[in-house]
Amino acid sequence: MSHNLAQCQKLVKKAADAGAKALFLPEGSDYIGSGPEESVSLAKTIHESEFVRGLQDEARQHKISIQVGLHEPTNPPSSRILNTLLWISPSGKILEETRYTKLHLFNLDLGESGGPVMKENKTIQAGNTIVEPYSTVLGKVGSQICFDLRFPEPAIRLRRLGANIIVYPSAFTVPTGALGHWEILLRARAIETECYIVAAAQCGRHNEKRVSYGDSIVIDPKGRVVTRASKVEDEKSEKEGAREPELLTFEIDTKAVDDARKTIPLERRTDVYPEI
Repeated sequence: MSHNLAQCQKLVKKAADAGAKALFLPEGSDYIGSGPEESVSLAKTIHESEFVRGLQDEARQHKISIQVGLHEPTNPPSSRILNTLLWISPSGKILEETRYTKLHLFNLDLGESGGPVMKENKTIQAGNTIVEPYSTVLGKVGSQICFDLRFPEPAIRLRRLGANIIVYPSAFTVPTGALGHWEILLRARAIETECYIVAAAQCGRHNEKRVSYGDSIVIDPKGRVVTRASKVEDEKSEKEGAREPELLTFEIDTKAVDDARKTIPLERRTDVYPEI
């Protein structure tokens, strides 16, 4: 985790030097465990976590907002943990009203074909709340995490609650990324909500069992890719610790959100189907 904090600190400095007002970090920025037992054993509360305190210090020093995905124990403690997303203010304060816990858990079994087997429901306790979009220097942000991107309903609800940016920090698997699901689904979420989509993604090998796809991406309210980072092309050739953290910079133009919604208004037929 100290190594991961150091990687994040590099990105904070790069972002601040570039004049950024906020930095979006991926899901599980504190660690990606090699198995359920390790993942649970490493989780600390946000008040005890050296990783979180380190990011709070960075936010204060560089006067920048930081959004970060991490793990924390359940309350009361149990055999599972929470997959959480936090917003840290430029004063280093954790804004509790922004605290989001991943709703949809990823269960993948490609073992018969020699691929990965991942059962998040053995390790992660799912959240049960959609957090209302919160005001930031960039606009109103709605929070989702990784596998949530496969479900349009939360994104549609966040749009109805006033979001003009929806985030999907992720540690996406290489097999599903290679199928094209990552970009297709994120662009679909942008088009159907007419929001900016910001998806900071882990990239490369974490340990002998886990490799993340990468392809951090920003999509505008009309579904166009604004910018993107590198991705894993060959999972087997990925070496642990071989990649340096990448930074994408982009501008959020709230007028572009207004323009998309004015030119293609989405008037839902809630007289026919329920409002989300």
